[in-house]
Amino acid sequence: MGAEAAGSGPALRELLREAETSLLECKVCFERFGHRQQRRPRNLSCGHVVCLACVAALAHPRTLALECPFCRRACRGCDTSDCLPVLHFLELLGSALRPGPAAPRAAPSAPGVLTCQHAFGGWGTLVNPTGLALCPKTGRVVVVHDGKRRVKVFDSGGGCAHQFGEKGDAAQDLRYPVDVTVTNDCHVVVTDAGDRSLKVFDFFGQIKLVLGGHFCLPWGVETTPQNGVLVTDAEAGSLHLLEVDFPEGVLRRTERLQAHLRHPRGVAVSWLTGAIAVLEHPLGPGACSSTTVKVFSASMQLIGQVDSFGLSLFFPSKITASAVAFDHQGNVVVADTSSPAVLCLGKPEEFPVLKPIITHGLSHPVALTFTKESSLLVLDSAAHSVKVYKVDWG
Repeated sequence: MGAEAAGSGPALRELLREAETSLLECKVCFERFGHRQQRRPRNLSCGHVVCLACVAALAHPRTLALECPFCRRACRGCDTSDCLPVLHFLELLGSALRPGPAAPRAAPSAPGVLTCQHAFGGWGTLVNPTGLALCPKTGRVVVVHDGKRRVKVFDSGGGCAHQFGEKGDAAQDLRYPVDVTVTNDCHVVVTDAGDRSLKVFDFFGQIKLVLGGHFCLPWGVETTPQNGVLVTDAEAGSLHLLEVDFPEGVLRRTERLQAHLRHPRGVAVSWLTGAIAVLEHPLGPGACSSTTVKVFSASMQLIGQVDSFGLSLFFPSKITASAVAFDHQGNVVVADTSSPAVLCLGKPEEFPVLKPIITHGLSHPVALTFTKESSLLVLDSAAHSVKVYKVDWG
């Protein structure tokens, strides 16, 4: 019995070596498949299997089209999927070859799955809302929407406190508000795509400043820890920083931080690190509704980037990011209108560490913001409501 067992050892090792060569090796780059991002085995539509790195290298950067390197059948990079038999075989081989249980890899400090505590707004109270912000001093929630009065302010319990911003054509009116932020001294800043301007109100709705003629199409807006205002220009492909004397209603300085973005929309800033996240929505043939999250350091160096194609390789369905935010730990969080869902991408230097944190109960999420208590507010445009999710940091 002992001799038989001893003889089976070399035979098993030979079998494993043969399996590793014939089954567990990408035949394009000849690297071993694995569970790590770039080495994951991916099924092409023809049935051949190559690693993720080779899929990315073979796919056209805009159309994502590629040809199978073995049979030349055409497919798209975003239509590939994990090869589960190979992944399961890797698990079995790993268990057979490991002398003992390995220490698990530490999970990133990302939020756990969230549960909806309550919702407020609803059809009539909100009409096709587009932007969401939180007042840092009062905790009140500000939403811009398509109602007669475009800016709605809710108390922390979801009751309507007041509203302002008449629908109209006057300079102080709001034609088509897209996004909103509330500054550290409680001024409300709105991007108006209707007349391509930026409008500043005090918290009770008195107009303080109208900036027209500065932007081609202002879209996303966010307050920095220094009380500056970040604005994306979707048409010009740029990101701007404004310094404003809000009580006096005077623009002191403007600086273009980025000039070669592809239809930037959403913007967010981390109060922990000063990093800035921008959400690009490239247009035109071959864009495939693709979105890209770019993260810059406080000194505007690119420190992280991931697009819809890259995310689709780690998530079972297509991802179309519609909003971006930072949580209190510096993780990048995006809303996805395709699933619909809310996903944590991890810290920029870890991109992408994909972790779904909300997977049901949403219809069309378009904006996100975290409260000081680490609850997550999600603006659901299709439900015309704000949904409040409690964060489990377990």
